[in-house]
Amino acid sequence: AVGSAALSEVPILQLWVLSAGRMSFDGFCRYLMSDENTPVFLDRLELYQEMDQSLSHYFISSSHNTYLTGRQFGGKSSVEMYKQILLSGCRCIELDIWDGKGEDQEPIITHGKAMCTDILFKDVIQAIKDTAFVTSEFPVILSFENHCSKPQQYKMAKYCEEIFGDFLLKVPLESFPLDKAQPLPSPNDLKRKILIKNKRLKPEVEHKQLETFKQLMEGGESSSPASLLDDEIEEEIENVDQDEEAHPELKFHSELSADPISQEKEVHVNSVKKGTITVEDEQAWVSSYTYVGATTNIHPYLSAMVNYAQPVKFQGFQVAEERNIHCNMSSFNESVGLGYLKTHAIEFVNYNKRQMSRIYPKGGRVDSSNYMPQIFWNAGCQMVSLNFQTPDLAMQLNQGKFEYNGSCGYLLKPEFMRRPDRTFDPFSETPVDGVIAATCSVEVISGQFLSDKKIGTYVEVDMYGLPTDTIRKEFRTRMVMNNGLNPVYNEEAFVFRKVILPDLAVLRIAVYDDNSRLIGQRILPLDGLQAGYRHISLRNEGNKPLSLPTVFCNIVLKTYVPDGFGDIVDALSDPKKFLSVMEKRADQMRAMGIETPAVIDNSARQIFKDHLNRHMSLDYDVSSEGR
Repeated sequence: AVGSAALSEVPILQLWVLSAGRMSFDGFCRYLMSDENTPVFLDRLELYQEMDQSLSHYFISSSHNTYLTGRQFGGKSSVEMYKQILLSGCRCIELDIWDGKGEDQEPIITHGKAMCTDILFKDVIQAIKDTAFVTSEFPVILSFENHCSKPQQYKMAKYCEEIFGDFLLKVPLESFPLDKAQPLPSPNDLKRKILIKNKRLKPEVEHKQLETFKQLMEGGESSSPASLLDDEIEEEIENVDQDEEAHPELKFHSELSADPISQEKEVHVNSVKKGTITVEDEQAWVSSYTYVGATTNIHPYLSAMVNYAQPVKFQGFQVAEERNIHCNMSSFNESVGLGYLKTHAIEFVNYNKRQMSRIYPKGGRVDSSNYMPQIFWNAGCQMVSLNFQTPDLAMQLNQGKFEYNGSCGYLLKPEFMRRPDRTFDPFSETPVDGVIAATCSVEVISGQFLSDKKIGTYVEVDMYGLPTDTIRKEFRTRMVMNNGLNPVYNEEAFVFRKVILPDLAVLRIAVYDDNSRLIGQRILPLDGLQAGYRHISLRNEGNKPLSLPTVFCNIVLKTYVPDGFGDIVDALSDPKKFLSVMEKRADQMRAMGIETPAVIDNSARQIFKDHLNRHMSLDYDVSSEGR
């Protein structure tokens, strides 16, 4: 194996042996490992998709508990996490906001009473402004988990207004009013805009309270004007997102119960301070806390800033369809979301054509692990929120998927997941109407610079997509011992015989050592995958490029053909070859003294014509080898 380090920096074209009309050995090796021979079409890594459709027609890269650097209990909150996650292209981030203590009464961001550290809300808002539109110009959605009193909500709103300035979308666009049946604006319409997702008052209540508040401000009230609005009853909230209250799985945004802290609880608190958190500590903490949802007592000044991301209580798919308000959205923890997928899969897909949904991890994931996002992408859920601080398989799939389209954080959903006149069942096992199924095979030939140690290595090849397309832990090479530099696997091709929905499928190639530790991996969406002999550069578990390790593979992509029709497809793919075979047979017959001009001129062509007619009735497109 020849690595790029052994080759010069001379441009590829200069490595051609022009006089012989051939490429030199070094030039050929360099070409195989160059950008010209990447496993994905380079235009897929640039902004190539249409960005003028409704927000609900896109998958949106989304983060859960964005501020945490690690575990959900006793963890550290960091302003830097917001910067790094936005710079990665994420477009929906979460802020858990609580009343600050002390004289300054500054709103803080923390994980409830989960013994996590605090950071100032205003510092986070400044960090968001600084990094929101560095990687992507498309809109950022701030998902507020708002636990603040009205006075501190007013502070929140003022910070957003003053720090974000023109970035903040405070009022709806004139061409996209918040009316029934009115589609959401597009990412292009909302370029360089920040949207706030927070519960909102009923319009008439918001107007009344806002007028009252302005009068109090103009009157120069010395006491906090926001506190004078606290007598408004909670029933005046129109869009209350009560998913978490309705499904009492603990999502650790919690208050202490009314009972005094017991000595046992104090022990756990002290252990957190000492940095010696145990599983028993976490279990005791979970059992001693009760869920308290985000406040429904909303300040009108903050409420008025909410427009295209209005969380509402989910009352069923039929109710949502009848209301037909596209700016309404609901959140579901992973367990509730899976429940709806089991019972109302097609309705869930149709809901996501019209309005947005957000999925987040269930409360039991104290270790900040992630659920598998693919099942929710299959249903068209836009904001599939993950713990970005955890570099597990779920995050690798997320980062690999959103690397496409210029890492802008928005990916256009397939057409059948957008059109109201199409029906799609994400659990279907038959080809989707209008979509051509594919066959993908991967031959793992060798590895390069996997490790500088004499270790054993093997390669796994998995496919993730629709349930019927997903194949895991089935394809694995043999172990090559004592060679981390250039192991040769030479495996027979791993064949994914029938991928019924290539647009949603991704290929994962992962290399492990003899202790089953991950050396490197790569996520490759099938949409944009290039066939042929390719050096696949590996990433680490956090999806950061590794400088040298590659896997050399032969990838073959074909249109799926049912059993028994292979010869027909071969004839259609190469009709000249098919006819030349017939002519060769005619020559052999002539050698036996049989004259066959009629056979060649008539029979062969008639057979080919019959094959063509039969094949066309199958409605398979076989004119192209790849996608």
